[in-house]
Amino acid sequence: MGYNGKFQTSKLGPLCQKVGSGATPRGGKEAYLESGPFSLIRSQNVHNNRFTNEGLAFISTEQADDLSNVEVEAGDVLLNITGDSVARCCQAPDHVLPARVNQHVAIIRPNSAELDATFLRYFLVSPRMQARMLMFAAAGATRNALTKVMIEDFVVPKPDIIEQQAIVSVLGTLDDKIELNRRMNETLEALAQTIFKNWFVDAAATKLPKGWRAGTLGEVAENPRRSIQPDEIKSSMSYIGLEHMPRRSIALSEWESDTKLGSNKLEFKRGEILFGKLRPYFHKVGVAPLDGVCSTDILVVRPKAPEWFGFVLGHVSSVELVNHTNAASTGTKMPRTNWNDLARFEVALPPESLAAEFTATIRPMIDRIIANIHESRTLAELRDALLPKLLSGELRVPAAHTKEAAI
Repeated sequence: MGYNGKFQTSKLGPLCQKVGSGATPRGGKEAYLESGPFSLIRSQNVHNNRFTNEGLAFISTEQADDLSNVEVEAGDVLLNITGDSVARCCQAPDHVLPARVNQHVAIIRPNSAELDATFLRYFLVSPRMQARMLMFAAAGATRNALTKVMIEDFVVPKPDIIEQQAIVSVLGTLDDKIELNRRMNETLEALAQTIFKNWFVDAAATKLPKGWRAGTLGEVAENPRRSIQPDEIKSSMSYIGLEHMPRRSIALSEWESDTKLGSNKLEFKRGEILFGKLRPYFHKVGVAPLDGVCSTDILVVRPKAPEWFGFVLGHVSSVELVNHTNAASTGTKMPRTNWNDLARFEVALPPESLAAEFTATIRPMIDRIIANIHESRTLAELRDALLPKLLSGELRVPAAHTKEAAI
């Protein structure tokens, strides 16, 4: 499984202390714990260059003992080896340990004296290697799968360990800033939610304050349904689908720069609120970071007046509205909601002046979140442009350029 570059190469197997996957713990999914002494890492936790806690399962000590041969160590390279997410790759973070993996995730643990784990991860997520892994995975008879033999036969570049670390330092500096922006966005969003709860949920928990009244979301928000037919869509339009929307986060950092043609879309404007209208995705809510078009499985929501933006965003992204839409959704194969369901959601309406004050309070936070998203995308584009050049040896990094030297 070849490599076309200037560095010496080696098969991956001889460079590793471990290559192996786990199994479903005793008792199956029904035996998973909401919390417990051991994490169980599954394919949904492994994304390219990113580990996500969403859907992280937990198992007992007894279950973990049965999987002691797939104990995860900090920094281990994790590679999805089956299913639709095959080839996605990240590294195990400290906070999930102690941990095990199931049968859909492989642990790759390089010998650190010969192959830097982060260097290997960058190689595995490079576009060329992703394409190769997907090609080999698709060669299976029944489902996409990468085998242990395939992984051990991967041909990897092998500059000396000092140059590997220098390459990691360059790419890692960009990723560190992207991660800092992500954490800042989480903090800003949590702060905005806390203020919203204090001003509008807790304040009206027992009785409506003076000047407030009972109402509905539809009194202060609307659904600007701007349909775009296929022949009106330009390929240069940015596109957001449900697959680009994270759960329980208003920071929409992913979208396609070139719109998929061939089906109807809905137009949205920067700053409008997008809401996944299929039942599994009611907690997919975000503030649009740019103008674009979206899937018709997404509702576009905007306040009827700018002063109500923060109030509308707080309610649309609340657990209470998710519960309301769950109860009101219809359909059998894929239950869904509509704007009328959301519009009927009961809210305690404060005076407009209070809503305006709240919007003014959180607007700088939302603007900072959106600015961080765009900065991170620019940094990611730079990283992705540098990645193949650094891994091929076309662009060389001075050996002194390590994180230790940079510090």
